[in-house]
Amino acid sequence: MKYSILFMFIAFMGFTTHSFAQAGAKFKFLNGETHDFGKIKKGPVANHSFEFENVGSTPLVIVDVKPSCSCTNVDWDKQPIAPGKKGKITLGVKTSELSGVFNKGVYIQSNAITPNGEKRYTIYLKGEAVE
Repeated sequence: MKYSILFMFIAFMGFTTHSFAQAGAKFKFLNGETHDFGKIKKGPVANHSFEFENVGSTPLVIVDVKPSCSCTNVDWDKQPIAPGKKGKITLGVKTSELSGVFNKGVYIQSNAITPNGEKRYTIYLKGEAVE
């Protein structure tokens, strides 16, 4: 009897811990969290859209998207993304302001669960601006 109660308690704690760990909004980027432009001609704006799905259990709300430098334009879906639905974050790198190899971080402030308990989610653009 003592072991049955102990087993039920351990099973219950495992279930509730798993349930709480999965609660909330959560990003799943469909083509990864880094986009590599490769070699691109210096001058025009190089655009890329990061498509994602909310694989969490509550609507995902993006509050702000901040690039690591002013050489990157940002646009994102301002409406909440319901669980199971898709959204996108579009970035444009001003290649005229870059020289050589670049690796730019873009920081996403949202209500989503973040990896390793970080305060924000980070996606990356990289490549090489050539003449």
